[in-house]
Amino acid sequence: MSDLMNIDGLSTYFFTEEGKVKAVDDVSFRVREGETVCIVGESGCGKSVTAMSIMGLVEEPGGKVAQGKIDFQGEDLLKMDKNTLRTIRGNEIAMIFQEPMSSLNPVIKIGEQIMEPLIVHLKMNKKQARIRAIELIKQVGISRPEQIADSYPHELSGGMLQRIMIAIAIACSPKLLIADEPTTALDVTIQAQILDMLREIKDSSGMSILLITHDLGVVAEMADYVIVMYSGKIVEEGEVVELFNNPKHPYTKGLLKSKPVINQRQDELYSIPGQVPNPLELVPSCYFHDRCEHCMPVCVSQQPRLKEVASRQKVACWLYEEAVVHA
Repeated sequence: MSDLMNIDGLSTYFFTEEGKVKAVDDVSFRVREGETVCIVGESGCGKSVTAMSIMGLVEEPGGKVAQGKIDFQGEDLLKMDKNTLRTIRGNEIAMIFQEPMSSLNPVIKIGEQIMEPLIVHLKMNKKQARIRAIELIKQVGISRPEQIADSYPHELSGGMLQRIMIAIAIACSPKLLIADEPTTALDVTIQAQILDMLREIKDSSGMSILLITHDLGVVAEMADYVIVMYSGKIVEEGEVVELFNNPKHPYTKGLLKSKPVINQRQDELYSIPGQVPNPLELVPSCYFHDRCEHCMPVCVSQQPRLKEVASRQKVACWLYEEAVVHA
């Protein structure tokens, strides 16, 4: 598989009265054609900001993509002007946002919202776009598509709204679909249906998916490749089977250990001790050091680099630097 998108040294900062927040700090990864890459981590680790940076939705002056390169099919998205980026956004790269109720316009009918990208990007007339919108509503598993097309967002359930968001996202057959917590706030049955639908769409169209989640069950279900983020940095990445069976970073091990296992009774679920550090108070170090049982002096004073430790598996941890471990 060839690379569809290659991100190199991406850093996105937000500027507050208290100081600069490095929401995404020197992040590099790639998404290959037809691959599902999952970014996983706790709230505030930079997952969603990475997606917003790719889509060009970080607004200045409050925030800024400070440096890096986002190579999509040979072109750097960060060097594009706004008009050029608009032709790609919603067309070749589409995004499903966390909250469908706040992402959809409450005073515009569902059908018209699905028709908009078809008219803008594919230059369909209203009649053609209406027919295609109804087909898309049917494709995402909603019955009575004509009636739904004439409904407003508040008339639909949360699960139906998320399906509509998927219909809008796949309307122009994008090469890359970014799904930011697509199953948040949905019950387990609906979650499974949404994930099954995304997988079917991916298999039938050959598109790539960048899936952002904090749910390791979703990762196991969907991912080909997994990226673990902590405090704006990638701490581990690898193919899903290898990462689940042989995690390297103490944080990844903690995440997997905290997941409940069917048929195993526990008095108390495991949780990683401590708290995520304040992003305004980060200094060069392993940001996980004060929560890590393997903390060494070097962890407090120097930042580990992301190092390849196996085929398609990388980790940023001083435990895997031989010069340190054997010192």
